[in-house]
Amino acid sequence: MRQIRLLESQYDLTVLGFGEKPDARCTFIPVRKKTLGPAAKFLRGVGLFLGAHETYYWAQGHVRAAAELLRETDADLILANDLSALPLALKYARGRPVIYDAHEYAPGEYADALKWRLTLGRMNRAFCAKYLKQTSSMLTVCQGIADEYARHYAVRPKVVHNAPSLQHLSPAPLREGAIRMIHHGVASSVRKLEQMIEILNKLDDRFSLDLMLVEEDPGYMEHLRQLAASNSRIRFVAPVPMPQICQRINDYDVGLYLLPPDNFNHQHALPNKFFEFVQARLAVAIGPSPEMAALVHRHGCGIVADSFEPAALVRALSALDARSLAALKLASDAAAQLLCFEHEGKVIEDEIRALLK
Repeated sequence: MRQIRLLESQYDLTVLGFGEKPDARCTFIPVRKKTLGPAAKFLRGVGLFLGAHETYYWAQGHVRAAAELLRETDADLILANDLSALPLALKYARGRPVIYDAHEYAPGEYADALKWRLTLGRMNRAFCAKYLKQTSSMLTVCQGIADEYARHYAVRPKVVHNAPSLQHLSPAPLREGAIRMIHHGVASSVRKLEQMIEILNKLDDRFSLDLMLVEEDPGYMEHLRQLAASNSRIRFVAPVPMPQICQRINDYDVGLYLLPPDNFNHQHALPNKFFEFVQARLAVAIGPSPEMAALVHRHGCGIVADSFEPAALVRALSALDARSLAALKLASDAAAQLLCFEHEGKVIEDEIRALLK
């Protein structure tokens, strides 16, 4: 949506993807996902395991549907989001420019899972080796991931941080004797959100934690609720649409995120929630994730624990007082002017202009 908002007033924009038409000035071409039966899933999984990557990819129902929709395209340039869109984009660009937005590091997305490494991981590595060199330009979300793509595939991605638009907000006033923390995002077990419940349980009574989670796995969500049930300082609050997140969380003091570096993308995580914390004018509290930590240190807008152990973040948070917390929130207010899509989007605009000359 940020790319659509950036481009809708400058170009005759066509958007092809899942879901409903965006509320934007564009032509929308919907692609419907198709559900396979157990036998078909098994057979396709066997083919994927045996290395029939191209057969697997082009046989997917939504890929076939998208290919049919793209057959007559006369686009001057295609911007492909994620690796799953890249073979399609290159085939139907017919030699015209393709910008590939990789987002994160596709060959290491779930590298901590053996099944994924032997199936989709192998396909992602093969597709990167085959297709990345055919792109006209490439984007990714942080420098560490850009460097890894360069090291393995001899490409030079440009970095576009996953930041929201500039929000015209101010830091919310502090409440005496209270430090209000928020974590928002998908309730995914791979992110080990229970560690943030553990952190709150070890903090003094000044601290509270609200969890604003999108349910992905009902069982995991229930597990989190049970872990938090005995602590009245932990609440689960309803999620809001992405464009409303910064406004919704502006009333808090601290954005909390501890993400163990269990795979390459987690190690180099620089997620949208980090920038939403900043745009909401919150102090940021994180583990020593290098990409996030570098921005926190550069802008002085938060605290970074000295390890990924929950106890380390407990120690760092416990040292906060009203004066230091107010200073961190003011630093986020200053950082918000730079860590926004108005700034980041210029990279995309420059790439498009250069390719369309």
